[in-house]
Amino acid sequence: MNETGLSEEKIRNILNDSKSQDLKYERVLSSMCTYPHRVAVEAHMQFIESNMGDFGLFKGTSNLEKEVLSMLSNLLHHPGASGYMTTGGTESNIQAIRSMRNLFIQKSKCEKPNLVVPDSAHFSFDKVSDILDVELRKASLEDDLKVSIDSVKSLIDENTIGLVAIAGSTEFGQVDPIARLSEIALENNIFLHIDAAFGGFVLPFLEMSCEFDFILPGVTSIAIDPHKMGMSTIPSGVLLFRTNEHLESLKAETPYLTVSTQYTLTGTRSGAAVAATYAVMSFLGKEGYREKVSGCMELTHYLMDRLAGINVYPLLKPVMNVVALKVSKPDLVRSRLAKEFNWQVSITQKPHGLRLVIMPHVTFEMIDSFVKDLEKVLQTI
Repeated sequence: MNETGLSEEKIRNILNDSKSQDLKYERVLSSMCTYPHRVAVEAHMQFIESNMGDFGLFKGTSNLEKEVLSMLSNLLHHPGASGYMTTGGTESNIQAIRSMRNLFIQKSKCEKPNLVVPDSAHFSFDKVSDILDVELRKASLEDDLKVSIDSVKSLIDENTIGLVAIAGSTEFGQVDPIARLSEIALENNIFLHIDAAFGGFVLPFLEMSCEFDFILPGVTSIAIDPHKMGMSTIPSGVLLFRTNEHLESLKAETPYLTVSTQYTLTGTRSGAAVAATYAVMSFLGKEGYREKVSGCMELTHYLMDRLAGINVYPLLKPVMNVVALKVSKPDLVRSRLAKEFNWQVSITQKPHGLRLVIMPHVTFEMIDSFVKDLEKVLQTI
C-alpha cells in the first residue's frame, strides 16, 4: 500500500487494464456460470453494503432471503423447507454433510462416520471429507455414467451417515437414479443429499420430467446455485433441508450481534447476492427460466448437428446443456483451441473427452465459429 492514495483515474486505468485481461464469456465454453441478468446486477449494486451475517441490521434484505427460500422450496416440491443462502455449491455441500454428521453422531455411537458418494461427485466432497473427518466412499458408475446402485449398496455399513446423489454432474450433466437412492436411504435410515448446484435450475424447466428433489421422500437436503443457470450474481448458492432439525444442528451462538444465533458456515454473507437472486427469480418466473433452458437445449442440439458434420460425436447423449465429446488427444485439442483460437473448453477424466457447457451467453454464431476452429485443430492432430 502506498503512503498516499492513487487518483481515481489511475485506479480506473489499472482496473480497466486488468479487466481487459479476463477472458470474455463469448470465448468460454467450459464454465457453468454466465453473465448475470441485468436486473440481478442492478439489485446487487443497490444492496452492496448489506451484511447477512448480522441480518438484524438488514431486515429488508433478510425478508428477501426468506422469499428466495420460499420460491425455491415450492419449485423443489417442499413448501416451507428450511435453509439459507450460501456462497455456492461447495459451502452448501459442506453444510449439508456437517448436518448429517452432527445428527448421526447425536443418535449413534460412531468412531469413524462415512459418506457414500458417486465417483462422479464434485471435488468439493473431498474437501468435505478433509474438513469434517468423514470417510469418503466413492461408488462406481454404470456405462451411462450414473452411479451404480449395487456399488452404493455394497459401501453402506453401520457407520454410514448418508448418501449423495448428483442432479447434473459437473463433467457430463448426468442425473443419478435418485428415486432408487431415495428408497435405499429410507431402507437404511440414513440421509440423502442432492447436489443440484447446476441441474437445479435446469431439470425443473426441461420438457422431459425428472424426479430429483423433495418429491422423493428419502431426500433430506438439496444444494442449488442461482449464480449458475439461475443467472444471479456471484456468490449465490442455496441450501435447503427437508426439516428444521437439520438446520438446528448447525446452530452457533452469536451473543455480540443483533441476532443470537447463526446457522451458516461463513459469518459475513452478501446481502447483495440475496437481493440479486430475489430480483432475477421474480423477474423471470418459471416461464422465463423455461425459455432460458429451452434456448440452451436448442443450442445444444444445434451443436450436436454441427459436430456430426465434421464426424465428432458425444461420449453419451446429453441430458442437459453439458456435452462431452469423443475426440483424439483431448488434452492437446484443448490446448490448441486455447492457444490458437482463444477458446476455453475443458476435459473429462473418465472417460477422457472434451467438455462443453452451453450457457445462456452462447449463440448460434459462437457455435459455428467454434466448430470451424475445432475442425481445423482436429485436421492437424
